[in-house]
Amino acid sequence: MTDHVRLLPADPATRRLLDLRRLEAHTAHFGPLPTVPGPKEGRPGPLAEQVGIAGLRGRGGGWFPTARKLHAVVESAGAKGAIARGNKPVVIANAMEGEHLSNKDKVLITHAPHLVLDGIQAAATTIGATSAFIAVHRGSPLVSILDLAIAERARIDSVRVEVITPPERYVASEETALAHWATDGVAVPVYGARPFQKGMNGRPTLVDNAETLAHLALITRHGGAWFASIGDPQAPGTTLVTVAGAVTHAGVIEVATGTPVVDILARCGGAAIGVRGFLTGGYGGAWARTDDVLAAQWTPVSMAAQGAVIGAGVLWALEPDSCPLRELARIAAYMAGESAGQCGPCRFGLPSVADDLSLLATAHVGPEDTHRLHERLALIVGRGGCKHPDGTARLISTGLHAFQDEVAHHLNGRCSARTTAPSIPLPPGRSIPVARAGKDFK
Repeated sequence: MTDHVRLLPADPATRRLLDLRRLEAHTAHFGPLPTVPGPKEGRPGPLAEQVGIAGLRGRGGGWFPTARKLHAVVESAGAKGAIARGNKPVVIANAMEGEHLSNKDKVLITHAPHLVLDGIQAAATTIGATSAFIAVHRGSPLVSILDLAIAERARIDSVRVEVITPPERYVASEETALAHWATDGVAVPVYGARPFQKGMNGRPTLVDNAETLAHLALITRHGGAWFASIGDPQAPGTTLVTVAGAVTHAGVIEVATGTPVVDILARCGGAAIGVRGFLTGGYGGAWARTDDVLAAQWTPVSMAAQGAVIGAGVLWALEPDSCPLRELARIAAYMAGESAGQCGPCRFGLPSVADDLSLLATAHVGPEDTHRLHERLALIVGRGGCKHPDGTARLISTGLHAFQDEVAHHLNGRCSARTTAPSIPLPPGRSIPVARAGKDFK
């Protein structure tokens, strides 16, 4: 494997030719999964040390150090005497892809499901888990792929893996929501203890993104130093990026962290002339001006310095003819509708700012209206039961900042866009009033 082809072959034709969905082909390509020792004396198995050397960070959006998660689960289990009671840890692989603009986990599981399943086995053994699950949204085509792959592995896996299918709602992919759904079938975030402390059925639970676990499987084979040998020293390795929008060839590519964004776009044939800006990270991510994004490298720190985020690995170029404020208003309405409705910022704050943005997008506002919008955004941040309102507020705030010129046009009753047609796709039928925790989350 080359430095930039660790998870997936770069060429789609090569991916199809290899057909790594079969266990035999997977093992021939990646090699067998080595034996993984379990936890001892209140500490995870030695793989956790290699993960720390690797500097692996979660690829689901937060980029949290994976080694710290492994230690936290085992330490929590030991502190509560959970293992002594037979109440051992749980692993949940998150392949929900709640960020609907992201396709990386879908592509990964479609072409290399056993790599993710290897990662689940390695993680489960390392923390002493006896139960493991992989979550994909209800109705996903990945269910049949995973069912076949799991059946192939029945004789070799030490921990049985079960596919679970929470509803396809944005907040259903949040880690406490996944643990909640796996416990009682309601996919809404839970206040208080994190899953590593009290997750599924009250047991310490490791929730990791599918791509993160695929990297873990390769670290198990090649070691931490191998993984850290390329990429940005603060967040090493490779990562999958969904590149779409006004680019020549949209798709999912694997790059080393630290790759200049201009090089990522070049691998996709380049962006259209006059791109209005970039949506980075997904619906719960951040907007950034074109020049700022093109000056960045694909690392959390570099992107943040330009007002952008990596998040779930989304790089969306906004069409030159589109109105960025209309797109922002559409996404804000969708995110308000995807709330679980459990706290004030979601029940009242998000619908209010979505209404304000709708007026701004149609150029029916004055300076006092934008002032009210900014005041409401400030009241949302840091007050929600989960990160959903914070992510939405960040998306809106960065959009208003990145598109200041367009805001000025709209305050004067004009719009510079040449079309009112939607540009960024949203799931059908989801731009609705704020949801309540009920049947949609079961």
